[in-house]
Amino acid sequence: MLAVNWLDPASLVSAFGLIGVILIVFAETGLLIGFFFPGDSLLFLAGAYAATDASSGEPHLPLGWLLLGVAIAAIVGAQVGYLIGRKAGPALFDKPESRFFKPAHVERAHEVLHRYGEGKAILLARFIPIVRTFMNPVCGVAEVPVRVFTIWNVIGGLVWSLGVTLLGYALGKSVHIDRYIIPVTIGIVALSAIPIALEARKHRRKQRAQAAAVPPLSHREQAGPEQTAVAPLARD
Repeated sequence: MLAVNWLDPASLVSAFGLIGVILIVFAETGLLIGFFFPGDSLLFLAGAYAATDASSGEPHLPLGWLLLGVAIAAIVGAQVGYLIGRKAGPALFDKPESRFFKPAHVERAHEVLHRYGEGKAILLARFIPIVRTFMNPVCGVAEVPVRVFTIWNVIGGLVWSLGVTLLGYALGKSVHIDRYIIPVTIGIVALSAIPIALEARKHRRKQRAQAAAVPPLSHREQAGPEQTAVAPLARD
């Protein structure tokens, strides 16, 4: 336990096995403190380990139970996060910044929710690290209808958990995963960062467009009312 690297998906899978993967997926999607878990790369490597031979001595996870477990954990975890936000209300986020809580994470989730609307935001948030954790309680605080959240939570949870896990399984069937753990992990982290980079780029473009749309102040507006007043006539 002391040797476990909580940010390393391979270490987590090796240390905790199937039950650990399921609990970590639940924590990352349902509990605010779970935002630092490597959800995407964990699912991917768990799927790759499901492709190994159970008798080889390498880490192995049963594919059927893995798919069932992570799907349930992703859906139930998000639903729990939503209910926490619904019950706790705005007070949930009304606290100072700390090691485990940063208002910027909440603001990012709010931005995605308002930009894309309820359904699309809930689905897209699954593929954006950190936003994946905070979107669910934010939807609860924003009082997104339970039916709307539940429908999109189920769709997003299944697409994310099963899709990423099966991609890992497909790779594990093609290559010896232990030889590629480091590059695969780096690749997954890089892919996870792409949505954030695209969002940041789009936000910067929007700000530049808004700045360019503001008409420049005229000479009189810049001078102010005192300076633009008509000067008195000169005396003879």
